[in-house]
Amino acid sequence: MSQTENFGPVYKTLKWVAILGGIAWISFEFYRHFSGMAPGDISYVDGGNLFKDGQYERAAEYYSDTVEKNPRHGGALRGIANSNVQLKRYDKAMAAIERAIQLQPKFGGNYAIRGIIYDHAGRHRQAMEDYEKSLIMDPEVADGMHWLDRLLKNVQEKPPTVADRLEYLKQQFALPKSKRMLRIPDEDDKQLPYSR
Repeated sequence: MSQTENFGPVYKTLKWVAILGGIAWISFEFYRHFSGMAPGDISYVDGGNLFKDGQYERAAEYYSDTVEKNPRHGGALRGIANSNVQLKRYDKAMAAIERAIQLQPKFGGNYAIRGIIYDHAGRHRQAMEDYEKSLIMDPEVADGMHWLDRLLKNVQEKPPTVADRLEYLKQQFALPKSKRMLRIPDEDDKQLPYSR
């Protein structure tokens, strides 16, 4: 006689209710997760993970796959732009962020990214204009990297934000042209890429 037979029909009923309830709950969560996703969202999430791992070329490919499936996916366009900035392909980055701005002209993060592209390309005055615009449109852009991201990536010091970079550029442009240091490549290359 097995041990479950000692408990009788109530035990068997409760056991199957628990098993079927667990299966129903997992099925519902699976459905809820995937039913709310727009075309291309899975490749967008994969691209984000690759970007966080520093695999910018592959991330750009996944983001591009998302845009093929959903041409109005602003997040994927920003991902393409950010990936191309890291790969120093500023023309491709600019093309992607310009499309994102056309789709979402009131999203301040788009202008912050375009400012970063201008900044990396040496077009500092245009970068300043976009940094200011992004901060006016979305003051939270000034918050920079979220504390949880810093914890997960073991970033001890808070990286400079768009607001910090804007202030630095303003200070440098206040100096005579011969004394300006608009780029410090060794320091600039240490900046961790992140997105909000």
